[in-house]
Amino acid sequence: MNANELPNQVENLVALAENAKAWPFEEARKVVARYKNSGFPEEVLFQTGYGPSGLPHIGTFGEVSRTSMVMHAFQVLTENKVQTKLLCFSDDMDGFRKVPTNVPNQEMLSKHLNLPLTRVPDPFSGEHESFAHHNNARLCKFLDDFGFDYEFASSTKYYESGRFDDMLTRMLDVYDDIMAIILPTLGPERRETYAPFLPISDQTGQVLQVPIIERNVANATIVYRDPANNQLVETSVKGGKVKCQWKADWAMRWAALGVDYEMAGKDLIDSVKLSSKICRALGEKPPEGFNYELFLDENGQKISKSIGNGLSIEDWLNYASPESLSLFMYQKPKTAKKLYFDIIPRNVDDYFKHLEGAQTQDPAQLLQNPVWHIHSGKLPSEGTPITFSMLLNLVSASNASSKDVLWGFISRYVKDTSSSTNPKLDQLVEYAIRYYEDFVKPTKSFREPSEQERNALIDLQSKLEALDRNTDGGAIQDIVYAIGNDHGFEKLRDWFQALYQVLLGQTQGPRFGSFVALYGIDETITLIKSRLSEDSS
Repeated sequence: MNANELPNQVENLVALAENAKAWPFEEARKVVARYKNSGFPEEVLFQTGYGPSGLPHIGTFGEVSRTSMVMHAFQVLTENKVQTKLLCFSDDMDGFRKVPTNVPNQEMLSKHLNLPLTRVPDPFSGEHESFAHHNNARLCKFLDDFGFDYEFASSTKYYESGRFDDMLTRMLDVYDDIMAIILPTLGPERRETYAPFLPISDQTGQVLQVPIIERNVANATIVYRDPANNQLVETSVKGGKVKCQWKADWAMRWAALGVDYEMAGKDLIDSVKLSSKICRALGEKPPEGFNYELFLDENGQKISKSIGNGLSIEDWLNYASPESLSLFMYQKPKTAKKLYFDIIPRNVDDYFKHLEGAQTQDPAQLLQNPVWHIHSGKLPSEGTPITFSMLLNLVSASNASSKDVLWGFISRYVKDTSSSTNPKLDQLVEYAIRYYEDFVKPTKSFREPSEQERNALIDLQSKLEALDRNTDGGAIQDIVYAIGNDHGFEKLRDWFQALYQVLLGQTQGPRFGSFVALYGIDETITLIKSRLSEDSS
């Protein structure tokens, strides 16, 4: 059965989904169970949150990608009979507390500390209304390019339009209950100044962190002392006159919007628990969700949008396909993962491996396949006959810097294919050239062969010279294996590693027989001769 036909033609799809172990289905079943006794509302709301105090990083994309997978799984479980929405919420009314280290015009930005992010000037081109508007636009472009079905929401607009007024009034009404939840989690000094409401100063426009001196529930107002002039100020909690502290804000947003599902990083487990208590104090049920593990940079440190460590979304897409990034996000969300350049090739190849496997899987197996979730059940048919890692080795061996040269090898290896008939492969070739130039070439380190390895290479050269030039990669691989055994390598892995270290200046690569078939038998013979000649000189 064609995977594209699965949602419409498999009668027992819901039954299969109800028992599927893939994590998006496990999460979606929580949302289904949420309404087991009450029946579904008109719309089930999935939400992701983003703070535009720094450039959007790849972790933000991951949250949207993963939540989209859960939402699609929910749609399958409910047979698309329940309306759903993914709301990507930007906390752009937050106070600008520190200047990120990875943006321009640092001195200019430092003059606007504590203003709402939507009132901080754009430090980049100045084309956008504010720093937050720039970052929001950048995030939306990424999400649009990936084709996510979402609605963007701005905290500033929601506050100023009165969208949160009713819930803010209710928060004022249960003020003591909320304080009782939060204060035990704070240190002595913070307890003295904490309030769930942060007034926006009429004098400076800043988001103030000041104690609340009085509150009037009937009028929905609070009284505070403005540090700009030391005067008492009474202000409404409505219409964007205040901004909630973030944990209270998170809970208020859940309660006001009726959020049904939102995931968060492992570092926010305690915050989720606290915000859930506040949400209940507001008389509403907190959303379902789970806590994913964090992404780490090459040094094992948590990635941060204010520092800019780790990979950016642009970085990944410069060297690999969007689908490979989505696969990375799908795999093991509860395991901490390194997010750096050296993980890209494997994810590219794993994506195509899963895509190829999907063509022969039965419906139950398809629901477990990552690509089914990446493509919302509508799988592309086009794969690639050559792996990304093999292309990298081809670039390395041929020293090619243009697609035309590489296609000369490819068209000989895969008959009746070209850049026009296989655009996916053509794009992969382009990615491979970029990746090789930036990450493989600078680290290439050839070594001299040992006596045992040298003799084995001479034997390999001789065997290749005797071969029919149309011999396939499998047969060549058998020969390479036999040579390793004949020359007494205790571990054949050492023999294959030697081939890549001596011939290509790398520590590993794909199946060597397949590489020879792609690169060419004569070209491989020349490569061996060249390396042995350099070694003996």
